[in-house]
Amino acid sequence: MAAISASMVKELRERTSLGMMDCKKALVAADGNIEQAIEDLRKSSGMKAAKKAGRTAAEGVVCAKVSDDGSFGVLVEVNSETDFVGKNADFQKMVAGIAQVALTVDDIAALKVADMGGKSVEQTVTDAVAIIGENMSVRRMDVLTGENVVHYVHNAAADGMGSIGVLVATTGDDGAFARQVAMHIAATNPAALDEASLDTAVVEKEKQVQ
Repeated sequence: MAAISASMVKELRERTSLGMMDCKKALVAADGNIEQAIEDLRKSSGMKAAKKAGRTAAEGVVCAKVSDDGSFGVLVEVNSETDFVGKNADFQKMVAGIAQVALTVDDIAALKVADMGGKSVEQTVTDAVAIIGENMSVRRMDVLTGENVVHYVHNAAADGMGSIGVLVATTGDDGAFARQVAMHIAATNPAALDEASLDTAVVEKEKQVQ
């Protein structure tokens, strides 16, 4: 039987908001498997969902940029170890620069090797690590094209930069409506664009839970 540590109980409690003893019992029953414990708790307690594991929720910011003609948008996430760095003006300036470069490439692999003021984006980040003294990384990038692309950033730390970023592409020129859609997406965090796009494994697991 796996040893149940205090940190495991703490993580499960943070992800489920259930009592410490309930979490410990669930971990014991699941032999230390946190994901299994969450599924068991959902079935036994009616808990609707669990928060993402704290250990994978890196600090940093998401930056959104849209091309001048409004037909192309990018979201770039750059991670840091602490939220203090995420609020640092030099860090934010670097992230904004990286997002601007992202408008010229198609994916994160191309972004990392793209030129940014005479150095690659990856080297720019490496140099910043040496200066700021905290590990950083360009974690992911998403692109969206359409007739009119707008962005919304939640908990904005700077212009176009915050904790959650959303891109929405629409036909027509009703930018206010598109921004409202983007805000709703940020608030509800939908699992897919439509029913057909849902992961079938997730659907089957939810049916089992219900």
